[in-house]
Amino acid sequence: MKATVTRKSHFNSAHRLHNPLWTDEKNTHIFGKCANPNYHGHNYDLLVSIKGEIDTDTGYVVDLKLIDTLIKKEVIEKFDHKNLNLDVDFMLGKMTSTEIVAMQIWNQLEVEINKNNCILHCIKLFETERNFVEYYGS
Repeated sequence: MKATVTRKSHFNSAHRLHNPLWTDEKNTHIFGKCANPNYHGHNYDLLVSIKGEIDTDTGYVVDLKLIDTLIKKEVIEKFDHKNLNLDVDFMLGKMTSTEIVAMQIWNQLEVEINKNNCILHCIKLFETERNFVEYYGS
């Protein structure tokens, strides 16, 4: 019997949407306030969903304490109160759109989660209450 479980986390980060191949005018036209050269911040909510077989002994798909520890180590400690453009090594040189951030979070978590006899199913990243991305891997 299979199920999907989800762990929710939260972090605060600053970023700037900016394409270095474009003029400042074009960046402002495309990205608006998000192109602010002094950056801007978000209170992100992260949902990490994992699917797999329900273990008959524990009743779990995976122990969510292990997932929480992994998320804290690989995401929260690296992203919380950081500038995504400047402070996060695996984001350097990348566009910091919510789509790309979600994809990079997937890349940080997938291998370790999949070692626990389950599969990373979805990263859902809320940039605001109304704007979010769901990423299901490549």
